[in-house]
Amino acid sequence: MFPTPFTYHRAASVADALQLLQQYGDSGKILAGGHSLLPVMKLRFAQPEHIIDITGIDELRAITITDDAVTIGALVTHHELATNPEIAVTVPLLGQMARVVGDQQVRNMGTIGGALAHADPAADYPAGMLALDATVIATGPSGTRDIPIGEFFQGFLTTALEPDEVLTAVRVPAPPSGASCAYEKLPNPASGYATVGVAVVASRASDGTLATLRIGITGSSDVAYRAHDVENALIGTAPDADSIRAAAATATDGVEMLADKHAPAAYRARVTRNLTRRAIERALA
Repeated sequence: MFPTPFTYHRAASVADALQLLQQYGDSGKILAGGHSLLPVMKLRFAQPEHIIDITGIDELRAITITDDAVTIGALVTHHELATNPEIAVTVPLLGQMARVVGDQQVRNMGTIGGALAHADPAADYPAGMLALDATVIATGPSGTRDIPIGEFFQGFLTTALEPDEVLTAVRVPAPPSGASCAYEKLPNPASGYATVGVAVVASRASDGTLATLRIGITGSSDVAYRAHDVENALIGTAPDADSIRAAAATATDGVEMLADKHAPAAYRARVTRNLTRRAIERALA
């Protein structure tokens, strides 16, 4: 199916994109890599009258690494994150996730900003961003604001972005010293999306107990979420296989599981618990 007719605009700057968003309101949509927007346009789930292409804004392609954080421009592609040697050292979880996004064509064109703004419940990045305690940077007519990742994802394809804002970057704090990470995923064999994906970032205290543990889960529910019960059960302990298994069993408590032809709710819940256990074990190995 073809998308409905639209008018194409190529923004020369963030300010230009914001002006176009204000001008066209709800009838305008931002285009970055296109791998989130174009499929829903072809299915006519979205029918924007104006497409605002931001791919020519070079300032949104920067990766800035400091001692405290990594700031990634919205137009940085999955392939760039997967192959960047500095990312592999400073925030290896980003590289792990980026390498399993879609296929090579998607990774070449798709962007981290577009993926986060689309907020697909089966996307890979939301789990990792929650585990990394990231901050989304949005720019609007009133300036730039920081949105904590725990407040960003609000529901199915819904975020805290205002209609007249552009997601311009995401900032990831430097993980704790000695932190380790893992991302476990059961991919949909057709699309590559996560039937379930679990990201873990953990660090140990000097006595070997867990000092920090953050677990993000995607694909299981209509919005990515933190597995707080699992975290609370293990922080401050020296977990073994039995305690990790027992804690991981709570990863779906109180969560309404998605169900579709690929994974009924009960199956998705079982996979979520098993991948949570595996991700924790691999991060701590």
